[in-house]
Amino acid sequence: MNQKKEVAGLVKVSVSNKKRRELPSANELLNKPFLNETEVAALTGRAVSTLRNERFLRRGIPYLKVSKRSIRYRTPDVMNFMEARPITFEALVDEGAK
Repeated sequence: MNQKKEVAGLVKVSVSNKKRRELPSANELLNKPFLNETEVAALTGRAVSTLRNERFLRRGIPYLKVSKRSIRYRTPDVMNFMEARPITFEALVDEGAK
């Protein structure tokens, strides 16, 4: 279970009781050219395990494999992935009228 706390522009994410990481705020993350999986999870609200599973299934957000264990996501790719999936209520109203 992820727990988030924002303190002075930094977001503390408790991935488990063993690991604690401090992440920059969302505005600071958006200025970085590349993001790691923890930063993408914090930005998108998706679990790290979901990102890993989608990579295994070869779907989801495009990523770069920098080394054997180092995965990076381009910030524009993350934003494009999120913006490509809007939920509009106009389409639901139009379908209900038919």
